[in-house]
Amino acid sequence: MPSSPVTPDASPRAEALLDLLYRLGGRALLTGQHNQPVHGSAWTERITELTGVVPALWGQEIGFSAPGTLDGIDRRAANVAEAVGWHRRGAVVTYTWHAVCPADDEPVEFQGGIIRDLPDADFDAVLDPGSALHSRWCAQVDAAAAVLGRLQDAGVPVLWRPYHEMNGGWFWWGGRPERLTLLWRQLFDRLVRHHGLRNLIWVWSPNAAYDSAQPFAPYFPGLDVVDALAMDTYGGHYEPEHYRGLLDLAEGRPIGLGEVGELPSDEVLADQPLWAWFMGWPDVVTDANDDARVRALYRHPRALGLDGLTAPPFGG
Repeated sequence: MPSSPVTPDASPRAEALLDLLYRLGGRALLTGQHNQPVHGSAWTERITELTGVVPALWGQEIGFSAPGTLDGIDRRAANVAEAVGWHRRGAVVTYTWHAVCPADDEPVEFQGGIIRDLPDADFDAVLDPGSALHSRWCAQVDAAAAVLGRLQDAGVPVLWRPYHEMNGGWFWWGGRPERLTLLWRQLFDRLVRHHGLRNLIWVWSPNAAYDSAQPFAPYFPGLDVVDALAMDTYGGHYEPEHYRGLLDLAEGRPIGLGEVGELPSDEVLADQPLWAWFMGWPDVVTDANDDARVRALYRHPRALGLDGLTAPPFGG
């Protein structure tokens, strides 16, 4: 079981972050909350006010939409500064990437720009280094790399969660396992070898929530390009077969809950003890859970808020 990142010559802080995830599994659960670009850290602050516990994991999005809108691309620099501040407080930083379809130019709307079809022939062109669509894809990756690079320059390791929910057909990158695995490897090569990013912990995160989602395994790109595995789930889908399936693919690597709506119950945490973190999704986390349920999870004996994360045995 490897304990070092898949990135060659990963930064010491990336190594330390992955080591933390290994140490958490079965012992403690990082509490976490996603934040949408236009809101900065507002959702983390809201959960803190509700529970009295500062989430240990701070989530953010690269951004894809028009300036001033929910996932606005104009917030990239401001949210890098937010991420640096949370890292300095001891929080774990995670970034999601709703990648714009290479056939389009940012900014785009979620419906029609992220949730859209990409014909197989165009997907193949994205994977073809000699094509115009591949060049467009490179330019879009380079924009994300600029954000991740600023975090690297500031010494911030990142749980990096690209192309999530790939086993469903809603995002342009989803529903086609052979192409997705090639796309993941192409992204790894572009960010690690071309851009020299050494601060990323690569998190592969399929979906367990919808009837149209397919089995996980065909979409797994390989143990040599994945540091940790996660699962996105809504509607209380914490089926044992999903948990076991993720563990089988992980072969000892850390597993987490990449994004959740309905929070895991005490029974789920007892039956599925190896989750190392969870990340609540804005709006859904408060719409799908009453205040008492949110507080109960944050005060669970195994739950780690920021104060617990920065104290021994996990910090300090």
